Amino acid sequence: MEDYVMKDHKKLRRGYTTGTCAAAAARAAAVLATGLARRVEQVEIATPGGAVLTIPIEEGRLTAGGSTADGGSCVEKGSGAGAVCAVRKDSGDDPDVTDGVLVYARVELTGGDDDRILIDGGPGVGRVTKPGLACAVGQAAINPTPRRMIEEEVRRTAAEAGYEGGIFVEISIPAGTDLARKTYNPRLGIEGGISVLGTSGIVEPMSEQALIDTIKVEMNMQKAAGAEYLLITPGNYGETFLRESMSLGSIYTVKCSNFLGEALDHAVELGFHGVLLTAHIGKLVKVAGGIMNTHSKYGDARLEILAAHAARMGAEREIVERLFSCVTTDDAIAVLDGEAREETDGGGGTERPSMLRIKTMASILEKVEYHIGQRVGDGMAAGAVMFSNRYGLLGQTSRASCLVEKLRQDGAEGKPRT
Repeated sequence: MEDYVMKDHKKLRRGYTTGTCAAAAARAAAVLATGLARRVEQVEIATPGGAVLTIPIEEGRLTAGGSTADGGSCVEKGSGAGAVCAVRKDSGDDPDVTDGVLVYARVELTGGDDDRILIDGGPGVGRVTKPGLACAVGQAAINPTPRRMIEEEVRRTAAEAGYEGGIFVEISIPAGTDLARKTYNPRLGIEGGISVLGTSGIVEPMSEQALIDTIKVEMNMQKAAGAEYLLITPGNYGETFLRESMSLGSIYTVKCSNFLGEALDHAVELGFHGVLLTAHIGKLVKVAGGIMNTHSKYGDARLEILAAHAARMGAEREIVERLFSCVTTDDAIAVLDGEAREETDGGGGTERPSMLRIKTMASILEKVEYHIGQRVGDGMAAGAVMFSNRYGLLGQTSRASCLVEKLRQDGAEGKPRT
């Protein structure tokens, strides 16, 4: 696909989604099954986003019952004719685990007077086992937009061939069973393979929206499971810290990566009663400055914010200057405790935090509480727990303890569990 976009001063190539691949493969298989052509090397399909794509076809073949395929004989037969075609996924310059995999569509003409098109998943396409997703429990994980694309392409082909009977379409991705372990699917309760996705039909390189959408899906599932309170952490460190330090092992954690603001917004939209953020100081100190996307390319003022709060709590000029010269927030904590970086004993840290550290952390958490409160508004309780891998718990906001208990109750009632 020769379509490009400029991002961060780089020319990056767009690709097409698994949904587009499935729809193109289904179109090609329908062409063979209905006898419109004996060979299909490429098909042209329109994406929901308006782009018209020409997609190469691989491995097109007729299946049992459709071996004649000469000028419409399959249409005359009316039932049993079928074909299988494949499309190789092209993710462009997006680092997608599905790039290069083959997406297959098997089309079978089922005959009869019913012109319904039934779509299901085969090997490598996951199956939904938990509520809250775009697909119902028990369905193949083929999202609504790809389903619509597949049906439209198959129905269009049937109309061109004059076929008016029923059609069965099976989408399979043989590599999907192994690839699923590299995706969020196991956490989402999608078993046996990957999902067929895509809303626009086009893969945007380095798509942040795709990750945000995945985070929202996890949150949707928690709401559908009956959860009233939500635990959000940027990654594995926060989840591990909560489990080890606050005995919350049964609580399902939604990982929001750098998208704290988007996660809070969606929690409000879903009507959660409360949200607890648990994060390393390197993330939460940015929130104290009102930075809700914690990726460094959007803002990296960790040490500046920390130094400002230390100065507010009475730190001497020499300490503030040393804070500005630190490389990490753990180094900065050592400075607040009066330690030299080379004396931190391989990462053990001081046993007793200094009063300056205690006051500075409290000041930071006060602003964290203010900014997340402003983001969620009055309708939802929000709190935060801040920690360091070296120094452990650094502090928490005023509502954090209450939210921990609410989360524990949710877990005891069997609502959202890992």
